[in-house]
Amino acid sequence: MNDMTHVPRATPATKAPQIDTYDARDLIKDGVQARIILDNQSYFLRITRAGKLILTK
Repeated sequence: MNDMTHVPRATPATKAPQIDTYDARDLIKDGVQARIILDNQSYFLRITRAGKLILTK
């Protein structure tokens, strides 16, 4: 008999909450950037030439 301790199996995770999904290109309709407001603060979402997303304040 070996001395390894018993590791219980992982229990099934609870169902994750529904996540709304948006295509960034739909948010950035003019192809440049989108303004997003959170608690009266403006943020800007931009798609770079390399196809990356940048969120700035």
